[in-house]
Amino acid sequence: MPRWIQFLIALGLGIAGGLLYGWVISPVEYVDTTPDTLHPDFRIDYVLMIAETYAVDGNLDQAGRQLAIFGSDKPADLASQALDYARDNGYSPHEQELLQRLALGLVAWQPSSGGTSP
Repeated sequence: MPRWIQFLIALGLGIAGGLLYGWVISPVEYVDTTPDTLHPDFRIDYVLMIAETYAVDGNLDQAGRQLAIFGSDKPADLASQALDYARDNGYSPHEQELLQRLALGLVAWQPSSGGTSP
């Protein structure tokens, strides 16, 4: 048997063994991850859920704190980015309105030190 065929067989067996081990025997499990690790589509959905909650309870402090877990970006910037994404990707007008209300509310938002809204 030619050496290049032996090489291709060994390569195929190595790839198959690696895939079997990585996908079946010992797959990666993500535990206790934060929302900043989400795919951008799911991040926008997360921001939308915060906007829906804000529309119901009007608690801007809570919405700002929930958005702050995404890292160093300002909550207002995150809401604006979510609104831009929603406009570009066919979200419903109602969802866009919710995101816009949240973004506008967060523009002038100053976090309260007491943790409760006035």
